[in-house]
Amino acid sequence: MAIVTQSPGKALTEINPRPGRGLPAPRPDPAVPLAEKVAFLRGMVAGEPDGEVRETHMSWVFLGAGRVLKLKKPVRYPYLDFSTLAAREESCRAELRLNRRLAPDVYLGLRTLTRSADGQLAIDGGLAGDGGTGPAGEIVDWLVEMRRLPESEMLEAAIVEGRITKAQIEAVGRRLADFYAGAERPRLSARVHLAELRRQQAVNRAILTARDFMLDHGRDERLLDAVEAALEAQSGTIAARVEAGMILEGHGDLRPEHICLTDPPVIIDCLEFNRSLRLVDPYDELAFLELECRRLDAGWIGPLLVEAVVARIGGRPPAGLTAFYLAFRALVRARLTLVHLLEPEPREPAKWQPLARRYLDIAEAALLSPAAPSAR
Repeated sequence: MAIVTQSPGKALTEINPRPGRGLPAPRPDPAVPLAEKVAFLRGMVAGEPDGEVRETHMSWVFLGAGRVLKLKKPVRYPYLDFSTLAAREESCRAELRLNRRLAPDVYLGLRTLTRSADGQLAIDGGLAGDGGTGPAGEIVDWLVEMRRLPESEMLEAAIVEGRITKAQIEAVGRRLADFYAGAERPRLSARVHLAELRRQQAVNRAILTARDFMLDHGRDERLLDAVEAALEAQSGTIAARVEAGMILEGHGDLRPEHICLTDPPVIIDCLEFNRSLRLVDPYDELAFLELECRRLDAGWIGPLLVEAVVARIGGRPPAGLTAFYLAFRALVRARLTLVHLLEPEPREPAKWQPLARRYLDIAEAALLSPAAPSAR
């Protein structure tokens, strides 16, 4: 039986707050339009070797020869609010602080985007520095400055090109194990943690059963039911892990594209805007990374990382709980993939439904295939 805790319409609204289709559009900045900021920053990297501009769901990213500048969009969703200058500054500062846990030499600092009296945009007022008294000109936005990492050394590229080695994965495992060993372990009730998992699953159901999308709805209904049954079956085990202090403040978005195989490895782009989404069982977070590796046909990576973390902090989860974590995270990723199609003007619209089906296939294999461990 499904355990939807709210109506599908209400759950859908948590992802899509406006009536009807579409996510909220970026709010116009009262000082300088976003398009003007993007054009200025695009011009800064246009002439640099390998200069590139990328747009994400929440940011614009400007990649120069040796550095990266990230500008947050003035957007507001139920799970974040970047709609004011103060909110974007706060989020930029959090991004620096949190990402320096796993990439201390990559996150260089904050920069300001300023406007002079005659309306010209500049970085830090066009000054190299002014003794710490602040930039010249009016601050119209905040930027995170990063050292540019070699894309050829990212885990995703190494997997896709067939270059990844066991030794590299073991190094990543040791880095994560040390991170988890020293991570903050907040006081959290099992009731609250389970309620959040159930809430997320209700949103999964609302999105994945929407008839807007060309999915196998019969298969997906069975899969949703199976994940919800597994959650209820594993709820006692999950509660015991919460009470034992296994929940910690993790990375929150642990994907191959965020892991650089340098020596030592560095891991970037943690989820900085919502602390509750970073509070995880470390083996739940590792299941998320395994999911993304399976998507790239490198499922052998996940168990190797788990062994490294178990050796450092213990707490190995039972096989049924691991199967639940993997399938649940696959549904979350499928849902977030499809949400792109609810935007007024989706980027790469042909990409999202096939990718969602791939995640759902992985969830089915993890939970419903004859070889899957029982999560019930």
